[in-house]
Amino acid sequence: MIPERFKLVFMSFLAIFICYIDRVNISVAIIPMQQQFGWSEAQVGIVFSSFYFGYMFTMILGGYLADKYGGKYVLGFGVLAWSLFTFLTPIFAYQGFFAIFLIRVLLGLGEGVAFPSIHSLYARWIPFTERTRVIAITNSGISVGTVFGFALTTIIITMYSWELVFYLFGLLGIIWSFFWFKGFSSMPSENKKISDYELSKILNEAPSSENAKKVPFKNLISNLPFLAITVATFCNNWVLFTFVSYMPKYVNSDISIGGLGISLESDTFLILIILPAVIGVISLLIGGFIVDTLIKQGLKVIVARKLFNSIGFFGAGVLIYLIPYQTSVEITLILLCLINFCIGMAAGGFGVNHADIGPNYTGNLFGIAGSIGMIAAVFSPLAAGFILENTNSWFLIFNISTIVLFFGGLFYLFFSSANKQFD
Repeated sequence: MIPERFKLVFMSFLAIFICYIDRVNISVAIIPMQQQFGWSEAQVGIVFSSFYFGYMFTMILGGYLADKYGGKYVLGFGVLAWSLFTFLTPIFAYQGFFAIFLIRVLLGLGEGVAFPSIHSLYARWIPFTERTRVIAITNSGISVGTVFGFALTTIIITMYSWELVFYLFGLLGIIWSFFWFKGFSSMPSENKKISDYELSKILNEAPSSENAKKVPFKNLISNLPFLAITVATFCNNWVLFTFVSYMPKYVNSDISIGGLGISLESDTFLILIILPAVIGVISLLIGGFIVDTLIKQGLKVIVARKLFNSIGFFGAGVLIYLIPYQTSVEITLILLCLINFCIGMAAGGFGVNHADIGPNYTGNLFGIAGSIGMIAAVFSPLAAGFILENTNSWFLIFNISTIVLFFGGLFYLFFSSANKQFD
């Protein structure tokens, strides 16, 4: 019999998978959409950034509501809302530039509750010794969703139209919502199917067994371990969403401006955007398993967090710096795979540190740090669009990403902690 917490993890993985296919489809669809609607590079950057204007606001709200009232309904209604907005995207696109900007903001508002509500659920459902690998499995939905989102969007556009992408992806989330509302609960004790053994294990070993009563907002701004998570989140997001938004355009851009010049219809296009993401999935799962194993064997939690976070940030930073100096597509592909491998190994770093420092406030801490981090997601596509518009070159985009990763890695290395900061 499959434990109820494993079913919850699987559905959470699917939620993140759906979250990312709905998020990244625009990165490929933007190529024919830009041609059809005549958008400039700056306007493309605005389309990418508009999503994160909405996303950053509901991350805090989603974390607060999930910690206060439970994650089931917060996550469920979030998926239902953003799936509807995904479905409506083509209709809005034909109404003009402001309309596509608006629907992307609404999509972001829906997706913003996903991660904080899942982290809040896990703080109450997942035993401590399973937490890193469970987060890694769930976060692998980012890479798996990116892989399928890029691949399916490319295939559907090539065979049919860009509009069909949004209709099909939107329906998938609506179907997920039906099964979620029917079979899952916010707290283990509310689940009618859970065994006595599993319930006992969760209540004894999960970081939190109650809903948060008060959010310690006043203490956050002066707490260095929390700020370390926040800075790392910001820096990670700057690079992540630069790549998520612009990787298909980089692969498709002309060689004369530093792109790879690969056609959307080419098999090489699919390989370049899919294989690195597959490596990222594998690395996420391996990284999470290794961290949990090392902690079980006696390695201090904070040593594990800092070690794997440093591998991710510093390793990826060096590799990203090398990309614009390559002339070989094969070498570029290898570098992109290694970058995703490094980032995946950081699964046991800042991304799971919230429950260490405040187990009863995991959703809130994740939501607040994530919302501040989303400022990077707003400005990184805008910056990339502005740079491309004015310099017609990719070099500066990659170099900025390297600097940002090194800063985030150093800040986390010096100021992070695994000790409880908020009771």
